[in-house]
Amino acid sequence: MNFGAVTIKDIAKELGISASAVSKALKDSHEISEKTKNLVLECAKKHNYHPNPMAQSLKRGNSKSLGIVVSTIDNHFLSQVIDGIESVAYSKGYNVTITQTHESYDREVSNVNHLTVRAIDGLLISLSTETKNLDHLKKLHEMGLPIVFFDRVTDEIETHKVVADNFRGAYEATTHLIQSGFKKIAHITSSVNVSITAERLKGYKHALVENGIGINESHIKYCPHGGKDLNEVEDVLNELLHSKNRPDAIFTASDRITTTTLALLHKLGINIPDEIALIGFTNTHLANVLNPSLTQIYQPGFEIGKKATEMLISLIESKRPVTEFETIVLPADLFMRDSTKNIPVK
Repeated sequence: MNFGAVTIKDIAKELGISASAVSKALKDSHEISEKTKNLVLECAKKHNYHPNPMAQSLKRGNSKSLGIVVSTIDNHFLSQVIDGIESVAYSKGYNVTITQTHESYDREVSNVNHLTVRAIDGLLISLSTETKNLDHLKKLHEMGLPIVFFDRVTDEIETHKVVADNFRGAYEATTHLIQSGFKKIAHITSSVNVSITAERLKGYKHALVENGIGINESHIKYCPHGGKDLNEVEDVLNELLHSKNRPDAIFTASDRITTTTLALLHKLGINIPDEIALIGFTNTHLANVLNPSLTQIYQPGFEIGKKATEMLISLIESKRPVTEFETIVLPADLFMRDSTKNIPVK
């Protein structure tokens, strides 16, 4: 949507007539004189006026279409979320349009605009790693477009949200490494902009402190684009491997970063877990057959997508304004495998 586009009110102000008269003239109503109709049409043409599909959709409330914004669909977790979204949407008679930001704020804004032009009834969104400014979403929210956030969420917009228990998942992952005998635990995470980074970092730090292990800030590495760029994972991994206080274990905080780190460690010929243990958030179904089998924190992707869609449709179909909102937190489960097998306590 072009928020700077001319509106019916703008035309009315310029011509000195009511917005209602402009609207009727554009609809060729018999209530409006031919002279006024021509003036309105000339003004509309001069300013390249087009009806606002978003406003029309909000008024009708019957497009039966949901817009979806995710970082990328080639992600085990997000593909499961989308399956959950579609399972509910189609059963309720809604179609879905899925867009990818590829971790770009500009593309997120563009995708949201594109979806609203298509006159969606509601929006499901997981924010990109670059997103700091939420004006594009705040404007839509203020206009009355139902929005539900999932996975990467924000506190700046009051609406429903569905997330995994990121703190608990990170805490249990780090605690498991400590109990397995590892003490120098590094953490490779995503952009500081996204909610899951802060929650998982907090869980990691809490487990270290609770077990009497000091927090080494040099062991905490950020991938600004969530590991989308292989080089950003490779760079931080090399920093850790060549540091004076080389870690004996790595906890990775996202699906892409986890699988990329595993591949890079194999490429470098580093034995897992004898040289470095690895545990991470990932929803890959191959975790059990990898070499070594991968210890993982598994998020309920399908359930997140399902619940978020149910909440969005409830907003769309509500007969009264909704003023109370929920943040649903679903458990993230730890599956222990060979990549973190016990070693003698040092």
